[in-house]
Amino acid sequence: MTPTSFDPQHLVLALSCPDRPGIVHAITGVLSDKGGNITESQQYGDPESGTFFMRVQVRTSATVDDVRAAVDRVAEQFDMTYTLDVVGRPLRTIVMVSKEAHCLADLLFRQRSDRLQVDIAAVVSNHPDLRPMADFYGVPFHHVPVTRDTKPEAEARLLELARSLDVELVVLARYMQILSDDLCRQLDGRAINIHHSFLPSFKGARPYAQAHARGVKLIGATAHYVTADLDEGPIIEQDVERVTHADDVGELVARGQDVERRVLARAVRWHAEHRVLRNGHRSIVLP
Repeated sequence: MTPTSFDPQHLVLALSCPDRPGIVHAITGVLSDKGGNITESQQYGDPESGTFFMRVQVRTSATVDDVRAAVDRVAEQFDMTYTLDVVGRPLRTIVMVSKEAHCLADLLFRQRSDRLQVDIAAVVSNHPDLRPMADFYGVPFHHVPVTRDTKPEAEARLLELARSLDVELVVLARYMQILSDDLCRQLDGRAINIHHSFLPSFKGARPYAQAHARGVKLIGATAHYVTADLDEGPIIEQDVERVTHADDVGELVARGQDVERRVLARAVRWHAEHRVLRNGHRSIVLP
């Protein structure tokens, strides 16, 4: 199931480089030279890191390869890292889950409704419980059990699936396994996790129970890029929900799940639209 068609002559360029005069002039100039009409533009210069970030959407009669060749020359001049893609092209995606269904259900529904710029190629789980949901949406389901002894084989299977399916993004939608350092490195910048707390508070297991024990008045969820440091990756999106002393752990979980699905969907959408740029241990999200 693929989202609505997209215009191959409507491109999105996202870039970062050391901040200096002339970057915007150079980029807009090279796009203009290719007959480009800029339809959207955002930029940010980070005074702390001295890094400049920019995202541009442009309509052009030139091919993607022609535009890329022109941008390459500017990128070399400004020590620039960039991506160039077609606006609206869905990213090939694997969603990883365990037993909780709310985030998977939301992502699958948003994809079917053309509200999320992804093409979910497979659902991978260490449990068989969510196979019926994947079957309902017509998405292949792969049960890959994980134990301490079989974890290397399970992760090798995941990478094999990612390669064979041309996967560009892996979404951990309440996948309750810690990925190895090696797998985190191989998926660097291409894997998003949803953690069921407002990080950096309540990392690790059972965060709602931790929050209840501390008597918090707000619970939250955090979507972040996966790194080898548990729940420490660059944060993409967060949100909160107010709770009271009368709410038990079960009520925190129920209310928190709604926050989790919203936060994860926004993070996946922004990543797929090339609005998220890495800035060291942080991320920049261009609106």
